[in-house]
Amino acid sequence: MFEAPGDQETALGRTSVEPILLCCYRKRPDTGPGHTIYQQPEDKINQERRRGMKIISTYGVKIKTYNQIFKKTVKVYRHAADFLIGVCLNEWKQILPLKGKRRLTYVESLVHVTAAHPDVKYDFDQKFYKLPSYIRRAAINEALGKVSSYKSNLSNWEAEDPKVRGHKPSFPRAGYIYPCMYRGNMYQQTGTYEAKIKVYIRNTWDWLHIKFRKSDMDYINRRCANRKMCTPTLQKRGHEWYLDFPFMEEVELCNTDIWNQTIVAVDLGINTAATVSVMRADGTILGRHFCKLSEETDHLTHSINRIKKAQQYGNRKMPRLWAKVKGINHDISVKTAKFIIDTAVLYNADTIVFEHLDRNGKVRGSKKQRLKLWRSQEVQAIVTNKAHRLGMHIRRICAWGTSRLAYDGSGTVLRGQKAGFNTYELCRFPNGKIYNCDLSASYNIGARYFIREILKSLDANSRLLMEAKVPPCSKRSTCTFATFISLNAELMSLAA
Repeated sequence: MFEAPGDQETALGRTSVEPILLCCYRKRPDTGPGHTIYQQPEDKINQERRRGMKIISTYGVKIKTYNQIFKKTVKVYRHAADFLIGVCLNEWKQILPLKGKRRLTYVESLVHVTAAHPDVKYDFDQKFYKLPSYIRRAAINEALGKVSSYKSNLSNWEAEDPKVRGHKPSFPRAGYIYPCMYRGNMYQQTGTYEAKIKVYIRNTWDWLHIKFRKSDMDYINRRCANRKMCTPTLQKRGHEWYLDFPFMEEVELCNTDIWNQTIVAVDLGINTAATVSVMRADGTILGRHFCKLSEETDHLTHSINRIKKAQQYGNRKMPRLWAKVKGINHDISVKTAKFIIDTAVLYNADTIVFEHLDRNGKVRGSKKQRLKLWRSQEVQAIVTNKAHRLGMHIRRICAWGTSRLAYDGSGTVLRGQKAGFNTYELCRFPNGKIYNCDLSASYNIGARYFIREILKSLDANSRLLMEAKVPPCSKRSTCTFATFISLNAELMSLAA
């Protein structure tokens, strides 16, 4: 029989903690007799919070009709960048002391002939005749960035121990870069679905009229009308050419005090796509929700089994089968992210809390394929993008022990066959309680977020006092929901 924290009282008893911050700055003006509570000044707290942010999203618009005509433009741009990389390497001692746009001006004075600089050190203008000024400056900035990164990596490599530092950083090259079509000089909109861009054609730089795919432009006009359009970039994907339009927008994130926040604690899993708990700062659980995409998971398993069957008959690549698996996996990520965002909007949440999942390193074990197909990072990226547009914050906490430790503080749980179950969704606490393991983990995730934010808001003396009264608070990897309730109780007793 399952037990869970009630909607109005916690699992470990009813708590009611006032919004207090035990800091020695100034008295809170609205306290009554016998209630001396110290709080940071509001302006100091607001300075530490992030009020707004800029979001940049890119949408690619397919160019119709033309296919091979843009290859020369990209080729000339890459050759120019390679030439300028050599210039920057030769002149790096003079470039390094300069800052900002002065670097661009200095490099341009070395390669471009003007009335003020008729004699230049490098014959750039002869090799790249009539190269547009915006393309030239874009190539200079690209070269400066690559050389600066190379010099930084080289200095770090030289500072390391020769026995463990590995290979020397490779020489910088232009690589697969694409030119920016600056508006006015390189790109001009001539109609709703038409434009002209300046490209290298017939051995010169000339304007070329292009047509866009109607559905792409209609989407931009409908969805991105309130966003600022930035400089597009010419890109190639597969055998098609696109203009990638970046759009910038400024959003204001919520500025709710930690004691008044409503958070959505998310535990991403393999068997259950997402387990969500909605929590407040006093430990009240407002809601518990499970996202179980059984149908999509069955489709994914069936597609993987088809690949296994084909491999048994000697097939190795199977691009179509793997493309289907990738598509189903992406669909699971999108539906999981939508479920999380819908839950956050339903409860008017201020913050969405995830675990910090480190997916680096080699995966071992019989379930390594399922772990490799687990798209936890993609889900978090989609949720982050949507949450910021809605003014919500995204936070991550230490993932160690969130599922292993029981939320009531009784200790390490038993799962699977060790606990006498045929599934890993259930676990047995040391005190004998049977509970949903993912739900217990979501309680711990939310509790660790509140513990961290509350301790950060305290001054050093108050923080040490709380860590002495509630020792598990000093180590984030052992904090549970019970630790959070104990911390709230101590704060309430000190405020009384």
